[in-house]
Amino acid sequence: MPETTPRGLTRLAFGGDYNPEQWPESVWQEDVRLMREAGVTMVSVGIFSWALLEPSPGSYDFGWLDRVLALLHENGIRVDLGTPTVVPPAWFYRAHPEALPVTAEGVRYEFGSRGAICHSNADYRAAAASITTKLAERYGNHPALAMWHVHNEYGVPVSACYCDSCAAHFRRWLADTHGSVEAVNEAWGTAFWGQRYTGLDQINPPRATPTVGNPGQALDYKRFADATIRENFRAERDILHRLSPGVPVTTNFMTALSQCDSMDYWAWGREVDLVTNDHYLITDGRRTHVNLAMAADITRSVAGGAPWLLLEHSTSGVNWQPRNPAKAPGQMARNSLAHVARGSDGAMFFQWRQSRRGAEKFHSAMLPHGGTDTRVWREVAELGATVGSLAAVQGTRTEADVALLWDWPSWWAQNLAWRPSEDHDPRERADSFYEALYDRHLTVDFAHPEADLSKYPLVVVPALYLMTEAAGNNVREYVENGGTLLVSYFSGIVDEQDAVHEGAYPGALREVLGLTVEEFSPLLRGERVRLTGPDGSEPTGDVWTEFVVPRGADTVWTYADGLTAGRPAVTRHRLGEGTAWYVSTRLDAQGLDVLIGRAADDARIAPRADLPRDVEVVRRSGESGSFLFVINHTVSDAKVPLDAPGTELLTGERAAGRLAVPAGAVRVVRLDG
Repeated sequence: MPETTPRGLTRLAFGGDYNPEQWPESVWQEDVRLMREAGVTMVSVGIFSWALLEPSPGSYDFGWLDRVLALLHENGIRVDLGTPTVVPPAWFYRAHPEALPVTAEGVRYEFGSRGAICHSNADYRAAAASITTKLAERYGNHPALAMWHVHNEYGVPVSACYCDSCAAHFRRWLADTHGSVEAVNEAWGTAFWGQRYTGLDQINPPRATPTVGNPGQALDYKRFADATIRENFRAERDILHRLSPGVPVTTNFMTALSQCDSMDYWAWGREVDLVTNDHYLITDGRRTHVNLAMAADITRSVAGGAPWLLLEHSTSGVNWQPRNPAKAPGQMARNSLAHVARGSDGAMFFQWRQSRRGAEKFHSAMLPHGGTDTRVWREVAELGATVGSLAAVQGTRTEADVALLWDWPSWWAQNLAWRPSEDHDPRERADSFYEALYDRHLTVDFAHPEADLSKYPLVVVPALYLMTEAAGNNVREYVENGGTLLVSYFSGIVDEQDAVHEGAYPGALREVLGLTVEEFSPLLRGERVRLTGPDGSEPTGDVWTEFVVPRGADTVWTYADGLTAGRPAVTRHRLGEGTAWYVSTRLDAQGLDVLIGRAADDARIAPRADLPRDVEVVRRSGESGSFLFVINHTVSDAKVPLDAPGTELLTGERAAGRLAVPAGAVRVVRLDG
């Protein structure tokens, strides 16, 4: 079995992308001196260096990289060594212009950015395998090597190509996946609009068409594009496993729903030895620490609950959003330690030294343009000491309270054209349900719809338009065996080929929810409906309503107005030993909180009213002990009750009863026992 932890790293990872090739060698000694001062334990090297390592076809220059790795090793800094296959050199594209990707509109991209790759191109695949082999042969046993870093942020910025090479590859993929053209016709429903094929050779990628194309074809092409990229990752990974045994191989994911929507990370998580992730705050007015927590929870879940590694985030502002504010004092530490609380065995950044040239010269770094006499540098050095004090946390696992079902192919299918309402956004539903759980201080595992759910008292389904029959059976058995299920509207509607399940909506969820839906009734922009219940509450909804018919379920809230007035809006169904809730509209925040509270009561999850809002409390446990992370995102001091006494690792003080956490601060208590 491959190793799953960075080789030789005995503490939490702390560091970032190191790009010494951007600087004269006279700077390198200063770099490593300052790395040691900041407590850096590992850096990522060589990710964008193909043009320097192979300046002309078959001609290699490893001297500079030899010197960099030797210098890092001499200073006790481990290396995450990249294969530079995200940016082939200019000479490669001059020789193989067909390796540049083509858009659905038929436009071929030019060289000059990054990630401009047709992943079906045989010349690219051969060149990538060649440079990876050369690197593995030279550095596979290097004493500084901790792990291998293949490519960079697959799927960003190009996730699919529509060229003729991809068309041929797609046909082969269809033959392997479906077996015959008849099976493809059946899966895609090509009888509609006369789209039937009589041979696989007639099928092209879903290129631009006069109006909406076939949704089954579009969904399969998303699967194909994702699978094709994974093929290329596996090819490099297998070379590294063969030539550099015992060294884990990874690639940096972007699991946040706000940052990448083209990779099926459930599938990707099974391919890497160690799950790693890049996360950047999206400054869209939302509570950014909630999005961060959600991304960390997704990443841990993709890792199967095992420790993972934050491979990139920013020390302060980024440079690629319309507006890029700096992080507030202390926010860098809170962001970093929130990832650690939720399972990361370290906190790394892009990048070590801020670039003077290129597209990301205004992206913050560990060592800013202003050098060591800056707020960012002082906070970096302080954070390095903090991370160094948490060595005992390494290898422990985060404890979750509830599960949220999520599936990337379902997201892809939901976002295809011509759905009942463009205002229904599965990401928004996931964000909103997650935020409501976060505000109840519940730690969330994300789970595949067909995964074992038995350990969770509550399972939430915010948006699963596509559900297989197996997934439907899985959640039904979960409820029958005593679980509590909460489902939001427009879930369970279609199967894996985007075909509506036979019979009434909601298809795969009819039985477990104890109801049918006669008709969807989306609302116009700005329209709202009132709901009423026996408790006198009157939440409101927008975006969506439905004509719900109970088939065993009890009505909890009823529509008070609108086209569906008098019809059930929220239902509760007892099935076997458990309970299934259904909400058929987009509730306001207060209504959603009440609904989740009712479901949590059914699940016998005790409320945590003694914890202040935006004070994050997360537990990691393992052989080395149990660690309580408390992160105060507010401007007020807070006191948090402790279940047991312990030692606060950042101050060394004893803690018992109620833990004092200053405004904007983090505390980590190693609990006794």
